[in-house]
Amino acid sequence: MRILVNQWLRRFSFAFRGLAISLRDQPSLQFHAFAMFVVIATGIFLHLDWWRWSVVTLAITMVVSAELMNSAIETLVKALHPHRDQRIADALDTAASAVLVAAIGAVAVSIFVLV
Repeated sequence: MRILVNQWLRRFSFAFRGLAISLRDQPSLQFHAFAMFVVIATGIFLHLDWWRWSVVTLAITMVVSAELMNSAIETLVKALHPHRDQRIADALDTAASAVLVAAIGAVAVSIFVLV
């Protein structure tokens, strides 16, 4: 049992390391983290009920997850293919558009829930 717990702790440490790297190196994620704290502070100020917190949490998670995946794709592409290629640029732009769509959705959710 102790070995299993240690394995899970090790796996979580990798995940938290990746989050720390992204927060350190990715200005977009830093902006989203700032926006997240503003929304959370607003929700605390407004005393949101549980279902509104659920919706806000899902929206925040969606944006942060999309941003982390986009950052991972960008990092991997830069390491594997540092030269310019239009197909890779298209893929990177598409990954960035996933973040944009998630962020627009989160803004809409925040407006509906907080206003």
